[in-house]
Amino acid sequence: MDPLELVEIGNTGLRVSRLGIGGVAIGRTSTAEESYGTLKRCVELGVRYFDTAPLYGGGISEERYGRVLSAIPRSSFTISTKVGRSLEAPAPAPVGAVIGPDHTNDVPYVYDYDTVMRVFEGSLKRLNLDDVDILLIHDPDNHFQEAMDGAYKALSELRSQGVVKAIGAGMNQWEMESRVAREGDFDCFLLAGRYTLLDQQALPEFLPLCQERNISVIIGGPYNSGILASDLSESATFNYRPAQREVLEQALRCKEVCDRHGVPLKAAALQFVFGHPAVTAAIPGPRTVSEAEENFQMMSYSIPAALWEELRHEGLLPAEAPSPA
Repeated sequence: MDPLELVEIGNTGLRVSRLGIGGVAIGRTSTAEESYGTLKRCVELGVRYFDTAPLYGGGISEERYGRVLSAIPRSSFTISTKVGRSLEAPAPAPVGAVIGPDHTNDVPYVYDYDTVMRVFEGSLKRLNLDDVDILLIHDPDNHFQEAMDGAYKALSELRSQGVVKAIGAGMNQWEMESRVAREGDFDCFLLAGRYTLLDQQALPEFLPLCQERNISVIIGGPYNSGILASDLSESATFNYRPAQREVLEQALRCKEVCDRHGVPLKAAALQFVFGHPAVTAAIPGPRTVSEAEENFQMMSYSIPAALWEELRHEGLLPAEAPSPA
């Protein structure tokens, strides 16, 4: 699979590379030197899609993106950021924290029109940009009406003004994204951890809905926060928490199938999501240059169709889950 294939976001004319980079680690677990090296290496490899958010490190991720991306032509990359988690209130998540519900509760959810516009202006300053390509409503899981009344109005205006080219939402659940999709005019959604080799919750309803409406789906957390990129030890994490025994066993069984076909588990995990036609890009979050390079290699790995067939035969994938071409 070509990690650098350019694919359109909805009907916008905006294109992203299949392989992108998520910005959580850039703002939280990586040092400044590691972050700059990782971003520069992604640029060298030809990656064109970069995702970030004010939440990631309290603005640090955006600042580091801005420092690196401002040195290359604006037309050579696509960038997305988010609104809805406000840095205007005290106590943003500390640098070094692991992203997840337990570490972000002190960053308030704010979706009113005026605050969203101020948050967006702050992002532009940190990114050192005059515009962004994709703007997403961040984590409106329990704030549907506020997000639609305020943030959606703001994003729609910014899109009509050409300040952003595509709008959407980014969440760790598919249910609310489905509701949002039905109530607004969106171009894309970022879905983290709910369509992966270990978790296909989004398959029956959400992905078909997006395909029907030509809404592009960007997959965050394709490794389920680490387990599918790990040695599958007892310390592995699944969706930001210690992996339970049954999840570890499922991952180990997937690895056994991959081993029989000579394919790294990480390659199967990263490429699986592209079997569904609604999925446009995947954005793992590398912490280091070596992780960025490995993601590129895993996307490029040749995977035989027989591997996907065996995963279904073993009951590790549902029969209706489409395979990558």
